Amino acid sequence: MIRFIGTPDFGVALDTMLRAVAAFDLSVVFAFPYDARPILLHDGYTHGVSPQALQAYLGGAYLLDPFYVACNNGQPAGLWRMRELAPDRFFRSNFSSSSEVHPCVSMESGSLIEEVGFVVPLEDGMQATYSLMRCRDGAPFSDQELERLRLYEPIVREAIRSNWRQRGMAIASATGAGSDAMEGAFESLCADRLTRQQRTIVRLILRGHSNVSIGKTMNIAEGTVRIHRKNIYRRLGISGQGALFRIFIDHLNRRQLY
Repeated sequence: MIRFIGTPDFGVALDTMLRAVAAFDLSVVFAFPYDARPILLHDGYTHGVSPQALQAYLGGAYLLDPFYVACNNGQPAGLWRMRELAPDRFFRSNFSSSSEVHPCVSMESGSLIEEVGFVVPLEDGMQATYSLMRCRDGAPFSDQELERLRLYEPIVREAIRSNWRQRGMAIASATGAGSDAMEGAFESLCADRLTRQQRTIVRLILRGHSNVSIGKTMNIAEGTVRIHRKNIYRRLGISGQGALFRIFIDHLNRRQLY
């Protein structure tokens, strides 16, 4: 694997090394700049996912990805299960089950069983995630498999950091990666109909937080959150979270046209 660092075959060599430790179906390496689209450093899943789903993810749905949120909140380096990072109701959210925006649930073989990821610090405060995914016909990663993978974490971390220095920054430059104020998608979402506080609540709803979790995050009572949620739905003329998610995806699609 080390001899492929800085070459186009690095990601494949990385996958080959870790598949000898624990089996997985799909993989991907993203660098997550703040307020800019993810930079795709290794593509180990487009052979089996919908191109539209990947486009939607890169177009803004990544804003709801727990790994993206964790990386932009300074998540410590290491190997993490997605469920360790996700909000309390994330796996009942539209993002985690939508074939439109989550690349791994639009495969012919069905939905994702589990995703785990190595969080890797890069230069200038940027972080990367190397995700390993198992699909419906498999089983979640066992604790023993994760312990074996964690033995490789220092190797994975330094290899990805070295590859970023040799090749990743060139990829970012070649693809025109840079600030595009995608975090501003939340700020501009229904800005003509919702207050700033309501838009903050919408952001937390879309990311999979329950009323209790929103209340703790914003330091307000759960009952107050329920009232805000009811008022948000009334102002938008919708009846539930599914319609709110649809508004968000349509908003992202319109942003991509300009």
